[in-house]
Amino acid sequence: MGIYEELKERGLLAQVTNEEEIREMVNAGKATFYIGFDCTADSLTAGHFMALTLMKRLQMAGNKPIALIGGGTTMIGDPSGRTDMRKMLTREDIDHNAACFKRQMERFIEFGEGKAMMVNNADWLMNLNYIDLLREVGACFSVNNMLRAECYKQRMEKGLSFLEFNYMIMQSYDFYYLFQHYGCNMQFGGDDQWSNMLGGTELIRRKLGKDAHAMTITLLTDSQGHKMGKTAGNAVWLDPNKTSPFDFYQYWRNVGDADVMKCIRMLTFLPLETIREMDAWPDSRINEKKEILAFELTSLVHGKEEAEKAQSAARALFSGEGDESTMPTTCLCCEQVPAEGANILDLLVCCGLAKSRGEARRLIEQGGVSVDGEKITSTYATISREQLCAGAKIKKGKKVFHKALLEM
Repeated sequence: MGIYEELKERGLLAQVTNEEEIREMVNAGKATFYIGFDCTADSLTAGHFMALTLMKRLQMAGNKPIALIGGGTTMIGDPSGRTDMRKMLTREDIDHNAACFKRQMERFIEFGEGKAMMVNNADWLMNLNYIDLLREVGACFSVNNMLRAECYKQRMEKGLSFLEFNYMIMQSYDFYYLFQHYGCNMQFGGDDQWSNMLGGTELIRRKLGKDAHAMTITLLTDSQGHKMGKTAGNAVWLDPNKTSPFDFYQYWRNVGDADVMKCIRMLTFLPLETIREMDAWPDSRINEKKEILAFELTSLVHGKEEAEKAQSAARALFSGEGDESTMPTTCLCCEQVPAEGANILDLLVCCGLAKSRGEARRLIEQGGVSVDGEKITSTYATISREQLCAGAKIKKGKKVFHKALLEM
């Protein structure tokens, strides 16, 4: 089985152009391909897993990845999947985020001479002359076709800024530039990027002729099933300072029953033979599957040692013999806690277990919160300073554990 057939069996491919040519090229290890990452935060998230593992798989098969850091496109902001305009970042913020991305990508991809490359589209987009761009590229795009693109249609009712309208042109120009300067003949991206990516393929064809072999592949995205990388409205980060290895493990340990095998197939490097065997396991082994998924992905991001710690801690907590040394902890200073103790609503928000007092109130009213083994039934409950000094152990629902510690 070639790598292309493996990607199909793992359920990773959504749409492709030039399928037979793509199959032949990637199976022969002759593809130079890119995936873009806009620098909207200082850490990649679990939602980037599909792209990162895909780059690793293709590199292992002899193909050459280009990690394109969107230092230029981040200045505009991708409207895809958005109901409002993204926050405008400074050049300094974007450069900092790009440096953070590179450190995290190095856990997945091997960079160096003749290996993977990392380039930043700010190097060419920031220097473009507006009139020259309009003359060289603008004539290749139909406004009617652009407005039919899904990424724009969903924004038309609430308003699409002219700034964002240019994003497709910038992304298309990236492929055109990489094709000319780096021999990049293939682009990968999420299925929601299909219109933007076809723009790049068409631009190359229009500017360089029909014999310019530029190919596009889109991956199945989280919009088609499991919302990878999101939990309770918050991102699951790859940076351990933003999402601890324990919380990262717990996130994957708690995926829905219907999604666990899809995540194992798409995201882990377990052999397909093993995955086929797991498909036949009885429903009674669902938790074993989830543990395997969580362990494999935590090992990829944080290393085997941290994955083993997280797994041991999670098993201990579920058995009621929690290992507090690995439990996620929020440290409180004296000024944050009144003499009579901390209100439970404020405490849940402070620990990141609820986004607002309203959400915290609903959790308590639904019977979903306990502290030190006692269920909280009143939204007026307070957790004493003595409890917090000892480390109050909060449980949200059946699977989320957190410690609140008052530092005197």
